[in-house]
Amino acid sequence: MDARRAQEITSSPAMIDVTYNGQHVYIEHVDQSNGKATIHPLDNPDKKESVSVDSLMEQ
Repeated sequence: MDARRAQEITSSPAMIDVTYNGQHVYIEHVDQSNGKATIHPLDNPDKKESVSVDSLMEQ
């Protein structure tokens, strides 16, 4: 995924299925300047992580 698409998903009112390492995640924030996204697993909102948007997969 690229940073532009990750930002579109973050801004969308619809819930779009995204995975990181096979786990379903929610994208909280996208930093387009460095290609990073803050995510958390759908079942664990307290486990936030900053990852490369390249590692996110839209399902």
